[in-house]
Amino acid sequence: MSLGKLIATFVLLLSLLGLCLYVNRGCFSKEGVQIYHRVATRPGAGVARGRPSAANPLIFGFSESLRLTAVRVFRAEDLMTNKYPTAVWELVSASNTIPLKLIEYGVPIRGLQPKLPESRPEALVPGQTYVLVVETKDGKAEHPFTATARPR
Repeated sequence: MSLGKLIATFVLLLSLLGLCLYVNRGCFSKEGVQIYHRVATRPGAGVARGRPSAANPLIFGFSESLRLTAVRVFRAEDLMTNKYPTAVWELVSASNTIPLKLIEYGVPIRGLQPKLPESRPEALVPGQTYVLVVETKDGKAEHPFTATARPR
């Protein structure tokens, strides 16, 4: 094979490799964590220290197991109007946490503790919109949700 054909073949292979990388560029980027929520259906769910809530108890799930460093829930309107909103539920890392795929609103999480000692999560108000913010060492993710009323 002549030197010209060898160079042309090499350039063609590099071009094809570049085209393949360009077309499949989405495969190489890390997608953010997806968060979902659902109503807890187990008996006794949502009863914090003997006080039932007017809202359905909620479970939050993640698209992958996360080692959480902080969990916060804010009222959506507080996030929009206040520079320093107050969380209705806030936990921060006390030590190493175990990887989790699910958490329940208001239920303690191993490795996390309330930011303020002896603070309790506020009861969710049906019809009110909230935002869950979870943090890991790699970043944070947010998930808006609306609390629904518990059936009577």
